[in-house]
Amino acid sequence: MMFSLYAVLLLQAGPLVSGGAAPPIRPVPLPRTEARAAAPATPEAAAPAAEPSRLQLCLQAVEKDPLAAIAAAEEWLKTSKGTATVDPNHCLGMAYTRLGRHAQAESAFVTARDALPREAHGQRASLGALRAAALFDQDEPAKSDAAFAEAIADAEADRDPRFAANLAIARAQSQMALKDVVGARAGLERGRRDSPDNAAGWLLSATLARRDGNLAEAQRYIERAAELAPREPMIGLEAGVIAMLSGREASARKSWESVLQVAPDSDAAKVAQGYLDQLDPAARASGPQPLEGR
Repeated sequence: MMFSLYAVLLLQAGPLVSGGAAPPIRPVPLPRTEARAAAPATPEAAAPAAEPSRLQLCLQAVEKDPLAAIAAAEEWLKTSKGTATVDPNHCLGMAYTRLGRHAQAESAFVTARDALPREAHGQRASLGALRAAALFDQDEPAKSDAAFAEAIADAEADRDPRFAANLAIARAQSQMALKDVVGARAGLERGRRDSPDNAAGWLLSATLARRDGNLAEAQRYIERAAELAPREPMIGLEAGVIAMLSGREASARKSWESVLQVAPDSDAAKVAQGYLDQLDPAARASGPQPLEGR
């Protein structure tokens, strides 16, 4: 997936044009250990494929049948103690996330993290980030913000500036929900500097710049996001809003139409279609419909 081990898009439709916000995206960073495992090996470094771990098998089951994954993880926990409970709780949290049971996911992630020794900073950061995402999904941005701060501290203690930057990008969504513009700006600046190929950082930077009324800067940021992830529908959605607010209706229409082409069955496509419908002359005849922001 583009941004993460799992990515959650929070889509909120609104009427069409004012200085507000388009539906936001909240990126959940790929856990550090799995991010490294996912990196392609060079031919020289390639090794025979290892047998998948029990955690990997459980996570594969999450994608196919989350209820079966929950049952397997619960059985696994019956024979596990101490640090051996980390992996089954990790899988349990991912399965609950898949089912939208975010309170239970948060509980599983924090239980997994707390079973680790304090010095296991990298793993604690990964699980802490997943916990923070689950809190955000419960409409608890303040708790999510605090959880991301803890995860960032662990990533910093692990001397992993890139992962810390990805977490700062993820945290920015909670900060934006809390109207902590200063904190969000700082986190996104850190993300652009230390993780410059993270498209979510550029997308959120564009959204924040647009909210500030800085459309020229927003345009630069969204162009960079589109270079990194040209088929991400949320980027097309945001690009259209920026174009419309800049008085470039044809470009806005083109951006929203691209969302329908690349992700026709997505929630983003529904929002894009709603915006396109408002460009129709008949819709305009009913009166102005400003885009309300968040």
